Amino acid sequence: METIKDFKWNQGMNVYDLVERIGKTGFQGTELNKASNVVIKMKKEGAKIFLTFTSNMVTSGLRGFFAQLIKLKIPYAIVTTVGSIEEDIMKAHGEKFIIGKFNSDDVSLYEKGINRVGNLFISNESYMKFEDLINPILTNLYNKKNRWTVSEMLREIGLTLNDENSILYQASKNNVPIYCPAITDGAFGFHLYLFQQKHKDFIVDVVQDFGNILLSISQDDKKGLISLGGSISKHHAILASLLNGGLDYAVYMTTASSKSGSMSGATTEEAKSWGKIKDDSDASTVIGDVSITFPLMMIKVLEVLNKENLLENG
Repeated sequence: METIKDFKWNQGMNVYDLVERIGKTGFQGTELNKASNVVIKMKKEGAKIFLTFTSNMVTSGLRGFFAQLIKLKIPYAIVTTVGSIEEDIMKAHGEKFIIGKFNSDDVSLYEKGINRVGNLFISNESYMKFEDLINPILTNLYNKKNRWTVSEMLREIGLTLNDENSILYQASKNNVPIYCPAITDGAFGFHLYLFQQKHKDFIVDVVQDFGNILLSISQDDKKGLISLGGSISKHHAILASLLNGGLDYAVYMTTASSKSGSMSGATTEEAKSWGKIKDDSDASTVIGDVSITFPLMMIKVLEVLNKENLLENG
């Protein structure tokens, strides 16, 4: 039986040692270390890994880390929400988001044309610049063909970007599909709508892309999931896995509570009642701010994979 060990710092401590020692302190530290070991197993077993995240994580500085993980061939596929796409494109064209305060005067921010995401600020001007960027992109897409799945469209957009820290760029370069089931749920969707009013035969086929997600894995594949946050991105990856025999490995990282009955708060144990995760799967649920827990977990994973020469370079 494992016992609690006192945490102590020593000079030269690396992230692997940090996470291992946090894992002996109990509470969420134990789950964090367990999660890192689950992801290591995913990679060693050759699992096809879905990485899912919500747009607020791309608003933060995790964007460049996601791009790096794609380059290192960690995820097999990405599922995300539309804000991730918008903000990745914005940042690829030089937009900067400001670190502000959680307790800001939001009425004052509104009057100044500033939108708040937690303690991060995005100006209305950034969205106006996005409009200037997206219209030529949509025109170029339409000139090539009039019907696109979302993942095809995002790959094509990624090819137009020139930013090593861009998720879309790295995904296109490394042939990692990005699925965005709720592509209309944001500024991008509004511009798709406006563009379609001028070009009635322009179709973005979300249903066909749902089929692409389902057919990207099979019953015979080892299947893994790293889900950051929750929402529609998490559920699409889980549903695809459910219809293909269930997940062999799963890591959920969230601040949401299971008490609400929400998808974002649902634990890996709850998922077993649906057959989304296999009964004998390796799984962990970590409760906490993903902008902290995810880098800690993944850097331990990368240190192990790098030491064992299991990292691929894109």
